[in-house]
Amino acid sequence: MKKAGIVVIALICIGVICGGFFYVSKHHKPSVDDTKLTEVQKVIGKNLETDYPETPREVVKFYNRILKCYYSEEHTDEEMDELVDQALALFDDDLKANNPKDQYKTSVETDIAQYQADSKTIAQYDVCDSNDVLYKKDNGSDVAYVSASYFIKENGSYSKTYQTYVLRKDEDGKWKILVFYQTEAPDTVEE
Repeated sequence: MKKAGIVVIALICIGVICGGFFYVSKHHKPSVDDTKLTEVQKVIGKNLETDYPETPREVVKFYNRILKCYYSEEHTDEEMDELVDQALALFDDDLKANNPKDQYKTSVETDIAQYQADSKTIAQYDVCDSNDVLYKKDNGSDVAYVSASYFIKENGSYSKTYQTYVLRKDEDGKWKILVFYQTEAPDTVEE
């Protein structure tokens, strides 16, 4: 009889704990900070030390999120500085050597001012499919070619531009942007 009483009390305690957990989880309202992050805050909040993009395509996708923040989102001077840091973290050492932070930031700010003067924004971007990434060896290094396209909105009309990104795998196995350049519309690859 004593054992049955202990079992009943244990079941009641478990029920109260489960019920309390259910109630709290259903009635917990997310804080304003959880739901109101801007895209800029999401991009600068990504820890690239622990959560670096694994593929060349993912690196370019994240870089394009940064570009969209530069040209199409509102941001403070401090956020701009952090966006630049995020972009530089994706650059290969050779590209960083040719684009020191201050020089790169000034160049981007000049481009942003020109975009604003021309009423331009990046309406949408697209990165090629994983199957379309071209992998090669160059002087013993693994390199990858990734194509991206951009829809630019200017005074109510749209234009499309294309860029190719060349990424190189560093000694830590991370894909870094070595160079990028504007291209014509990509040709269809026939096998």
